[in-house]
Amino acid sequence: MRTQMSPVGAGAPRACPRRAGPWRLVLVFTLLVGVLAGCRTEVALTAHDQRVQIITTTGILRDLATRVGGDRVRVSSLVPDGADPHSYEPSLRDVRNVVYADVAFSNYLLLEEQAVIKALDANLRAGVPNISLAEGAVKYAAEIIPLVEDASLDTIWLGMRVRGTGAAHGATRSSDVLLAATAAHGPGDLVAYLTESFGNPSFYVDSTDGFDPANGYRDDTARLPPDAHTHMSWAFTKPGIYRLTIRAQLALTPQASPVPLGEQTFTFAVGVDPYSAPRMSGATVLNSGHADLTADIDEGRLYLFADPAGGGEADQQVYDPARTVIEVPSKALREVPGDRRFRFLGRPGARVYQLPQAVLGKHVHGEIDPHLWQNVRNAVAYVELIRDTLVGVDPSGAATYRANAAAYVAELERLDRYVRDLVARIPPSRRHLVTTHDAFGYLGQAYGIQISGFVTPNPATEPSLADRRRLTETIRNLDIPAVFLEPNLAARSATLSEVAREERLRVCPIYGDTFDEHVTTYVDMMRFNAESLHDCLATPQ
Repeated sequence: MRTQMSPVGAGAPRACPRRAGPWRLVLVFTLLVGVLAGCRTEVALTAHDQRVQIITTTGILRDLATRVGGDRVRVSSLVPDGADPHSYEPSLRDVRNVVYADVAFSNYLLLEEQAVIKALDANLRAGVPNISLAEGAVKYAAEIIPLVEDASLDTIWLGMRVRGTGAAHGATRSSDVLLAATAAHGPGDLVAYLTESFGNPSFYVDSTDGFDPANGYRDDTARLPPDAHTHMSWAFTKPGIYRLTIRAQLALTPQASPVPLGEQTFTFAVGVDPYSAPRMSGATVLNSGHADLTADIDEGRLYLFADPAGGGEADQQVYDPARTVIEVPSKALREVPGDRRFRFLGRPGARVYQLPQAVLGKHVHGEIDPHLWQNVRNAVAYVELIRDTLVGVDPSGAATYRANAAAYVAELERLDRYVRDLVARIPPSRRHLVTTHDAFGYLGQAYGIQISGFVTPNPATEPSLADRRRLTETIRNLDIPAVFLEPNLAARSATLSEVAREERLRVCPIYGDTFDEHVTTYVDMMRFNAESLHDCLATPQ
């Protein structure tokens, strides 16, 4: 049991840092101060403005809504420019803006931190349209693709998952599923924790100080929205057989009594023969691919949901925990780093068995890649849905909204051709994208770029020689001339930057899901990305 740590986000708005100079200086400056503040266009919604008041979750959506609405709208975003929508925690000022909104646009598909979605859903006035653009845009011919995850780890990749929507119980996207550890038995301690964006650990399960039923196991509980899953690290201090009991409940609202979903015990073989687990003769052993301790809110039960071959959602299967052992092999031994934040694992240099988190930062998501806008044609679908929503909210402005949308769609169609033509000038053998964030699947699919790797180091341990060797071999084998970093994520990218320096590769910028003071519109972002890809990949250094 341990008090969980929350990302910093609440508080007064802060000014944008000024950056100057070429990309390399921008990257250095970002490392120093970019973590301290996001930046936004300061727009406060109000009840005293005759324009339509629009709240969006991200700056990208803010820009799209502004282009469609023009002078008839006032638009503000919850997530500041420069901040990560996957982990941003809304402030009281953000909530105030929601209250005044006449219409709300989120991306959803679990792009945004759940606290952002809750702030939106809980504070909008009754009857205000609340549009999930990524989901609604499918009706406007947007194309969606599965989220690609790294299956190259040499141990099992273990997380927690919620399957189902809970619609029969009345669940919404703001509901929570509580996955609480109620007991753990084994020769040592068991800790399941998440490494946040800048290296701080946040705890889901910690057996070192027991489990407290008096507070509902609050300090050993993971909260997930319906139909989502999250990644985490699992650490075990001694070899042997461990058993962890998980209870699941569905919290429809903060005020409602949770709905019980059952309890289940999961077995781990840590550094020992997995077939030696007592009372588990003939059990299936999971030792590779992606697996989740799963609460199914539609069926009301817990199980393991896994794809041992690493094939993704299509190959995932249900495994009965009573007949399945999760293997944590001897090769999972890691030394505890010197960073004081990880003393909970033991003394620096002590060895623990660890299944890595794999995806850095707070990263709850579903099965569909939510970054649809990286394909400009999908942005056109967003614009058309925004247009029709505004026409419904403000019929007297219908002609304006339609004219603005038509002009903007024409501009986006030119942008799509520009991106396509510029990327086509890159020799096919050099169209490889290696970056730190799995946000570019749509860019790759739409414009013929191979996503050859996204690097997601776990800062709780020093990168292994095997990890660095795999990355280096990929870069050498494919003759990759450059790697790409998102400016707002530069602080997370030490391993990729070091390998790039050793291999004498260019480190180039690319924008994923937020703006900054250099790139302030969607059109700017997509043009910048296309030009950066072309300039860094088309010709040898």
